Amino acid sequence: MAADNRRKKILELLDKNGSVRVTELSGLFGISEVTIRTDLADMENKGLLTRVHGGAVSSYKPYYNMSFNQRMSTNQEQKEVIAKKIAEMIENNDTIMLNSGTTTLLVFRAIPRDLNLNIVTNSISIALEGTSNPNFNIILLGGMINPKYQFTFGDDAIKQLKSYHADKLVLSVDGIDAENGFSTYYDKEAQIDRIMLEQSSINIVAADHTKFNRCAFTKISELSVADYIVTDTGVPEALKNRITKQSIKIR
Repeated sequence: MAADNRRKKILELLDKNGSVRVTELSGLFGISEVTIRTDLADMENKGLLTRVHGGAVSSYKPYYNMSFNQRMSTNQEQKEVIAKKIAEMIENNDTIMLNSGTTTLLVFRAIPRDLNLNIVTNSISIALEGTSNPNFNIILLGGMINPKYQFTFGDDAIKQLKSYHADKLVLSVDGIDAENGFSTYYDKEAQIDRIMLEQSSINIVAADHTKFNRCAFTKISELSVADYIVTDTGVPEALKNRITKQSIKIR
């Protein structure tokens, strides 16, 4: 197998499993471990993965550097599946919180327009789209603005958020790890996420399978704060079992 095809396959395995081992790759491709390590080193230099002892784990650098619109088209089919599942969990007269993210925006779009809802969010995109529906009472948290990813943050947003309570929170995250919990690449939004988790009766985490076995820059919380994790197919069964043992439902 040519090196380019081999490396493409390695990325597919990382996308599916979150990690790879040198010994397993050597056996799979029938080549030496030295060659595999050379592949991994080159791929790490390109920001495609992160090497660890005995193998490599997936890197989110390419995704992290995308614009908001580019992220919307990444894994969009899986995100829409997740959005539909979560929309079915929203009930009339609910107060819901939504943090920023492409998955939460798709959740918002999937919610039936005839429901009467209070919606608290730091997502500028959600707030702008929601104002056209008279059934939705939209509360956009004030504060500083991240223009690239279209969210608000900071002391003013935090102070305002603490005065609200929600029936349900839909939280988009960048990483889910059995040991290290939920994480995000945006340290400035992490505190918003933590308070939303504290201020909601039911916490629903929305994440496609690529977010599992991944640790992003800033830890949000332990997994135990979630009531539900809603995802698509592709999450390793062993990891699912570890998560459900913490009394978290996976849908």
